[in-house]
Amino acid sequence: MPQNKVIITCAVTGSIHTPSMSPYLPVTADEIAEAAIGAAEAGAAIVHLHARNEKDGRPDQTPEAFLRFLPRIKKESNVVVNITTGGAPTMPVAERLQPALKLKPEVASLNLGSMNFGLYEMLDRFKSFDHEWERPYLAESDDRVFKNTFRDIAYILESCSASQTRFELECYDIGHLYTAAHFRDRGLLKGPLFIQSVFGLRGGIGNDVEDVMHMKRTADRLFGKDYYWSVLGAGRAQMRVAVQSAVMGGNVRVGLEDSLWGGPGQLARSNAEQVARIRRILEELGMEVATPDQARAMLQLKGAANVGF
Repeated sequence: MPQNKVIITCAVTGSIHTPSMSPYLPVTADEIAEAAIGAAEAGAAIVHLHARNEKDGRPDQTPEAFLRFLPRIKKESNVVVNITTGGAPTMPVAERLQPALKLKPEVASLNLGSMNFGLYEMLDRFKSFDHEWERPYLAESDDRVFKNTFRDIAYILESCSASQTRFELECYDIGHLYTAAHFRDRGLLKGPLFIQSVFGLRGGIGNDVEDVMHMKRTADRLFGKDYYWSVLGAGRAQMRVAVQSAVMGGNVRVGLEDSLWGGPGQLARSNAEQVARIRRILEELGMEVATPDQARAMLQLKGAANVGF
């Protein structure tokens, strides 16, 4: 849709990277809360949130884990909270749905298709791990399908319809855009859609300039003016893909879920560092960054007063 503000989303921890990969990856509730609040202060309008086991850092999709940090974020920041329904590829859909279903956020993420989800190549870069779950979690991903069937997607959409939660629609390939259009045609999705195109994860579309352009052209054709487009680039492509999206009229997502890096061979020390960097680039290009309330207006969200935490 026509816009003069750029929404920055920050995905603060995710379930892709494991704790041994970076000392700066938020794991505990306090770390996740501080990362989200810091990202908001740096310019993020939306924070995309996962939870982790506080002892060993593995993904934790219990509502109780989210409740250890969500009230603090709400109290100390006006940022829009986006709760994952992706969880981790090892979890069944009913487990992944529970936090969004029970806590009724303004936004929840939703993966628009099943896919191979290969993390095993990270073993070429990271050799030692502090927790026993980390190595097999990565190594066994060469035989893992991240399951999100049409029935799964409908289940999530129907389950959350009463709470008026809207969705960050995560599209890892061109076919996922057609799936979004399918569920819009079925009446389970209503505009404006918030399409989050994901580039560079093994199993999805690549991160070439032409891949980004192809995704945007297809979304334009399918959704016209009834959507907002955002992108994330995995790993070292993070900033390049974000800038390309912004120049093409889109929105951006950064954060340690998507990339641990602040530069070649240099770990980012915080989520706020990545947010501040993309904000600086956007403003130097003459663009304005959306506040949380401006993002709420653009995406037609229900407001922070109407969540369940």
